[in-house]
Amino acid sequence: MKVTGFRSVSYFFDMARPLGDVNGPSGETGSMGGVLFIDTDEGVTGVAPTTSGSVEKLFHLIEGEDPRGVVGLWKRMLDFVFKAGNEGADNAALGAIDIALWDLKAKIADEPLWQTLGGREGRCKAYASGIDYCLADDDIFKFYSRMAEQGVDGGKLKVGMDLNADIRRISIMDEALRKTTKRPHLAIDSNEYWSPKQAVQQITKVEEKFDLTWAEEPARRWDYDGLKLVSRGIRAAVSSGENVNDISDFYPLIANEAVDIVQFGQACGITGARQVANLAYAFELPFSLMNCQANFMAHLGAALPNHMAIEVVDPGREHVIKFKHHIEEGWVVLSDDPGLGIEIDEKKLAKMKADRPLRPINMPFPRREGAGLVTVPPQPGEVPWASEWDRFAKKPAAIRRSSR
Repeated sequence: MKVTGFRSVSYFFDMARPLGDVNGPSGETGSMGGVLFIDTDEGVTGVAPTTSGSVEKLFHLIEGEDPRGVVGLWKRMLDFVFKAGNEGADNAALGAIDIALWDLKAKIADEPLWQTLGGREGRCKAYASGIDYCLADDDIFKFYSRMAEQGVDGGKLKVGMDLNADIRRISIMDEALRKTTKRPHLAIDSNEYWSPKQAVQQITKVEEKFDLTWAEEPARRWDYDGLKLVSRGIRAAVSSGENVNDISDFYPLIANEAVDIVQFGQACGITGARQVANLAYAFELPFSLMNCQANFMAHLGAALPNHMAIEVVDPGREHVIKFKHHIEEGWVVLSDDPGLGIEIDEKKLAKMKADRPLRPINMPFPRREGAGLVTVPPQPGEVPWASEWDRFAKKPAAIRRSSR
């Protein structure tokens, strides 16, 4: 079997609910998506639910090759981009091609990818992540309650601008998740908004009220000294890594004991992600997978011993993707369909095709003004709770619960 061609399609879509973090607190529903198809001379097609404009730049490296040699092809592409570095559009293309090749490899073997990767069973632990800075209190409660009803016992809340409001909102997440467990796993994510010292100040105050499992991106992604300072200054684990791309980026974080939990996702591809996971395993560190459409990266989590939990956002973005994966008793349960277990609705994809956003959008979120310098408070109207959290916080707990 040989690789013969590819198709790369970008499309614009709106999610069912807005997403927002401290850098984009007003939230956004619009986003760009992509699908990469890699064709073979035997009629089998590999699919990746992501793509990049640099795919054409790298395709000649795999054209005419046997797609089952995916690890060797990944190394060939990585060597090709080494001068400029595995970054930006090149990294996105390398990751997309790698995912599509793994989909092909598993389809050729007529087995789900988790089995091709060596997993014993097709499931991995899930945690809920609202990406919820833009959500009102009622909506935060509804989201985590819905996840708790599916057995999910952990959640991650976006924080950063207002300590008192953050504490109140964490309590709402905690209350919702208690529908499934008496001791939910609580995490917070400040998205590199704080300096290391600010992070220690803020998180230690949160820890006076909550037993946090981890604090995510409490300092800049590359600042291993700052991340280590935070890790030493708080009780919770420090997690980071979602915005770096290559094992060379992860090495200083791990070697300098800057992270307690290593995080990454589809940007690394399957091969690159497995390499980083194995590096973490050598240091006896767990890793956590980032969110993705159809939760397809759960195939990797199901196959590696040090996977902690995959982030599940579920904002309604699988417009062109058909899949059978589902959440059951707090686990992402993968189907036994060959490959990634996803199908692309090409009619919908053709209708939604777009090379650029169809309207101005604020995603990915730019870094907020004052980040790392001063904590800029939310402005009235910027987030649902900006002008009324004081009034709400003063209500007795029973009244707060009844208001939901």
